[in-house]
Amino acid sequence: MFLARGLNHLPIQHDGYATTIGNFDGVHLGHKAVIQSLVNQGRRLGLPTLVILFEPQPREYFDPDYSPPRLSRFREKITQLSLLPVDGVLVLHFDRQLANHTPEQFIQNVLLDTLKVKYLVVGDDFRFGKNRRGNFAMLQKAGELNGFEVADTNSVIAGGVRVSSTIIRQALSSGNMIEATQYLGRPYSIVGRVCQGAKLGRQLGFPTANIALMRKKSPLHGVFAVTMDGITGRRLQGVANVGSRPTVDGRNTFQLETHLFDFNGDIYGRLVEVHFHHKLREEQRFRDVKALREQIETDASQARAYFANRYC
Repeated sequence: MFLARGLNHLPIQHDGYATTIGNFDGVHLGHKAVIQSLVNQGRRLGLPTLVILFEPQPREYFDPDYSPPRLSRFREKITQLSLLPVDGVLVLHFDRQLANHTPEQFIQNVLLDTLKVKYLVVGDDFRFGKNRRGNFAMLQKAGELNGFEVADTNSVIAGGVRVSSTIIRQALSSGNMIEATQYLGRPYSIVGRVCQGAKLGRQLGFPTANIALMRKKSPLHGVFAVTMDGITGRRLQGVANVGSRPTVDGRNTFQLETHLFDFNGDIYGRLVEVHFHHKLREEQRFRDVKALREQIETDASQARAYFANRYC
């Protein structure tokens, strides 16, 4: 899969593309169904398939303080897309210039002149262009005039609900990891590089692998039973806290701290992936470090019991 950061970096393709446009936040089951449909149509037409993303996401550009927390950072999104049979990803930098494109300019300059789109699939509620004036009907009309097909994405239903990034955020926020896993098609995970911490966990007898979340908002908070990839050839089990460590320093920045069971190696600088399986409790403030240690012991015991029951 190729990754093109901007229209000028696209591979030369004289016959055009089969394309979809969206945020693809989380790359959940609904997104996977859209991409598989796109791939099928691309094969039918003999065209390469292309996913178009905006970075930052448009709502983050227009309303950064009130935009919802991302399910996946850009790197995580690209990693998940690379596991699917799509040929390429085009990332368009969403800035003032792009925001001021009229829908007609976007269709002509991006879809027709540059991409030579022959097939396009988007949600029937897709809006684009200045003042969000462009819509599905406008794309259909442009397709009729310029010879490309336009199709809408079909909803994917899981557990009786339509799978969406919003419903996944709600599941994570409420600690319902079973539903989040069901909608994603995999346990929710965070990828990051292990960094130096204050080493308080080691002093308490529970050394932690610390990952700065590198995001302004987190879709989940609290203490979880987790597994980690990227250290050995197998997934390591552990317990993790996502939050601001209110007992220690109460910062407003979020951090992921993971204590791995039966492991004590040096993993500073390693790129790891933490998978969230079960929520144990909310993050809380304790009266002192002793009370914190006692709670961590309880959390670790509960996480071990969860994995013992799950894998027995």
